[in-house]
Amino acid sequence: MNRGCLDLSKTGTRPTAQAIASYREAFFCTTGTRGAHCAPSDALRRGSSAANFRGLPMVRVTRIALFLTAALGLPLLAQAEAASSSAVALQANDTQVMAARWVEQLVSNSRFHYSPHALDDSLSSAMFDAYVESLDGDKLFLLQADIDKFSAWRLQLDDALASNDLGPAFEMFNAYTQRVNERIAHQLALLDGEWDFTLDESYAWDREDAAWAKDSAELDELWRLRVKNDILRLRLAGKEMDDIRKTLRKRYRNFAERMRELDSEDVFQTFMNAYAGAIEPHTSYMNPRTSENFNIAMSLSLEGIGAVLSRDDEEYTVIRSIVPGGPAGMSGKVKVGDRIASVGQESGPMVDVVGWRIDDVVKLIRGPKGSKVRLDVLPAEAGLDGEHSLVELSRDKIKLEEQAAKKVIVDVGEGEDARRIGVILLPTFYQDFEGRRRDEADYRSATRDVEKILTDLKQENVDGVLIDLRQNGGGSLDEAIELTGLFIDQGPVVQVRDAGRRISVQSDSKPGVAWDGPMAVIINRASASASEIFAGAIQDYGRGLIIGEPTFGKGTVQNLIDLDRFASGSEAQLGHLKMTVAQFFRVAGGSTQHKGVLPDIAFPVTLDASEYGESMYDNALPWAEIGKAKFHSVGNLSPLVPRLQTQHDARAASDQEFQWWTQDVAEYRAQRDKKLVSLNEATRRAERSENEAKRKARAEARKALGKAEDEALAASEDDGLQDDERDITKDLNADDSTPEIDTLMRESAHILVDAIELLQADKALAAQVYPKASGTLAD
Repeated sequence: MNRGCLDLSKTGTRPTAQAIASYREAFFCTTGTRGAHCAPSDALRRGSSAANFRGLPMVRVTRIALFLTAALGLPLLAQAEAASSSAVALQANDTQVMAARWVEQLVSNSRFHYSPHALDDSLSSAMFDAYVESLDGDKLFLLQADIDKFSAWRLQLDDALASNDLGPAFEMFNAYTQRVNERIAHQLALLDGEWDFTLDESYAWDREDAAWAKDSAELDELWRLRVKNDILRLRLAGKEMDDIRKTLRKRYRNFAERMRELDSEDVFQTFMNAYAGAIEPHTSYMNPRTSENFNIAMSLSLEGIGAVLSRDDEEYTVIRSIVPGGPAGMSGKVKVGDRIASVGQESGPMVDVVGWRIDDVVKLIRGPKGSKVRLDVLPAEAGLDGEHSLVELSRDKIKLEEQAAKKVIVDVGEGEDARRIGVILLPTFYQDFEGRRRDEADYRSATRDVEKILTDLKQENVDGVLIDLRQNGGGSLDEAIELTGLFIDQGPVVQVRDAGRRISVQSDSKPGVAWDGPMAVIINRASASASEIFAGAIQDYGRGLIIGEPTFGKGTVQNLIDLDRFASGSEAQLGHLKMTVAQFFRVAGGSTQHKGVLPDIAFPVTLDASEYGESMYDNALPWAEIGKAKFHSVGNLSPLVPRLQTQHDARAASDQEFQWWTQDVAEYRAQRDKKLVSLNEATRRAERSENEAKRKARAEARKALGKAEDEALAASEDDGLQDDERDITKDLNADDSTPEIDTLMRESAHILVDAIELLQADKALAAQVYPKASGTLAD
């Protein structure tokens, strides 16, 4: 392993949450706007340009596996469906026991973890709370009586884990599944009832601080309100009651099927993350399936056919999008919306995959470069009884460009005063670890890609460069250091303190820079880990401006440990442990832990640190400070900042798009504070009318300014449907190779231009900012 791997998952979300995100989103985002409490960007799209909200952080990630639990291997629905199937209890296998033994040894019985905690009763209690939280964080299924029963294990989980006994975790989970069975059965039965939407009722979607229900009747009422909200959303979208019942009945049954697919690996991963996360928020366990996806995300490549898959409400695996240049796209034999009924290898039988979980279908389709796979395809335009076709494709190495660095040029000003700012959007600090280890000439990395883009931008004669790190949750520590080296000419980038409290200085040792002109970095609350190292170094060196919101505040380093290395003589797939091994500090000495990186020029804050950030975690490491590293700053931008702030404030006050953004952020925050949604139809229709009037007014204002209406905004009215219920051929697979220029990106470009022009016009100011040189921003 290289220096280390910063938490790739977005701002601390555990890998298990990634594995079940599609299940949770499909079923539990049920507020009056499309996923309003799941993603602020969706909520804010109701009132302003969708392009303006790139980079707003997801907010419902405080519970790591909220429905990693509700979606874990559930055998359900005997009562409501009059089915004869009985629940099959899940249990741990020998491989999981072996994996648990090694995780426990590494996390609790070694000197490698940065903040170790003995496996004792206090940790057991924290594990218990974390596991129950992951099972039912919103208190929608379990009763107080269940919690009381589970509490017998509160101080016993440590002893069980130490003796390789995973029984309590599985017993708790299997008891939980029975409650889920009851809830979904009740939910389906509710659909046949009559509904009165004139009542002044409301549904409180935020139940984080709610008490456990004392009995089933209390849960019945909660779920009545949830179902009523689902019905009302579809009703407001113009659906008739018969169609509403049909849609929701299929939705709830499909959710049951998705939960039934999940297995003991999912339960085990959830429990092990409750254990690991109880020690420190960014230590986590990844089962083999999650580990493979992590490696793909880091390398931005895989070997397969180049098709992104999902599942529709008929239980078919559907081609959701096609990667340009991959075997699927090059063949012309498949398209978006086609359904895959069965999969076969080059020879042998075809395997029926209807109803399978997506990652099991993916496992069949992926394979070594040059090998062949056969697909039994039902075309998108055909009905369920339509004619199938057999497609054979040769697998190849697929480059995943969606998360790769991209560029766009923002033009500021007109005529002789026009300036061009090159924006580089970097979603993550990726690196093909294996390719680098094998010294492959073309291994993929964020730094390599950004360096190529900088070369292109030079040829396009840009005046400055803006690095957009919004929503960038981290990645490789090496990449953070090497990317910084593209903008500074050798020197320390970050200080790292390991578990033995030894401090090392990690430096850029490569002479020269790829870009020595004006630059700035745009950040937000979801910029974390490697993003904070890069932005902090650029700020400490005075190399460029930092613009946006305070960052997440994650100041720890994780190493990825392959547990199979300890399974001598065994072919077992044990997965990986992502373990916190160090804390990083800026070259100026301060940590980003909790505090994050503070911008020089601040934009409206979408979320406070208390509701989104490292401060959410009770057991996060505290802020700390060490001595400064020896480095030579490029300049001191503090004399420049007040004048830039004044110019920004004046422009923002007259910029209609920026004002809309500010208004929408305020409205979103107010909406979050309410934590409930009305179930009165007249009230909800009035809200929709108000939003539609706002949309039309903004469309007219844009038209008056000679701007086109935002298409995403025009299509953003809530339709009451989940993703797998929509026609994916209508809005997917669009060309997104050129990023959109949103309001905050454009304003950041203006700020950078302000800095360039101020320093060129005011030599005294330039001398203050760059006392030893002519000045990077002024070049």
